[in-house]
Amino acid sequence: MKSDFANSTLRKKIFTPTVLNGLVTAGSVLLCLLILPTRLPGMELAGIGPNWLLIWVVVWSVKRSPLQAALAGVTLGLIQDGMTSAHPTHVFSLALAGVLTALIRKERYLQEDFISIALITFGMAVIAETVTAIQYSLLANRERSLVEIWSYHQLIALSSAILSSLWAPVVYFPLNRWWQYINNQQLS
Repeated sequence: MKSDFANSTLRKKIFTPTVLNGLVTAGSVLLCLLILPTRLPGMELAGIGPNWLLIWVVVWSVKRSPLQAALAGVTLGLIQDGMTSAHPTHVFSLALAGVLTALIRKERYLQEDFISIALITFGMAVIAETVTAIQYSLLANRERSLVEIWSYHQLIALSSAILSSLWAPVVYFPLNRWWQYINNQQLS
């Protein structure tokens, strides 16, 4: 009986709401990282898939400060650069998307529902892809002309924005419910 009590106490100490929240949050980031290179049927438009890390940054930033949103964008941008190429970097686009999302929500321009999250994600995807195109333009060399970069940018930005905005509620709903649950647990 004493062993059961010790195990129960140990579980309560290990699985505090803060630790459990960290595990769920890190797990959701890991899931977005794993699904990022995946191209399943219905998740692709003109060879472009949803930007899962951008979706996660938007979902995270909706209820966070601009500084927290920027840190999430920088962190996920560095991780994505580690998975792909650091030229151009994803840090600037994800950090900017996070900060702008936090500022939009701070001003209460949009309600917090599926449609608003989809609209915010659509706009942030266009902004993120534009930042990437600007970086490509600054790095322009003989391999890619500015005309080619900006022509291709239109296809990428629109495809990414449409798919990311459609898939954003899939990430938003469970994470938002989880974070509401954790906040209620910490308040009680």
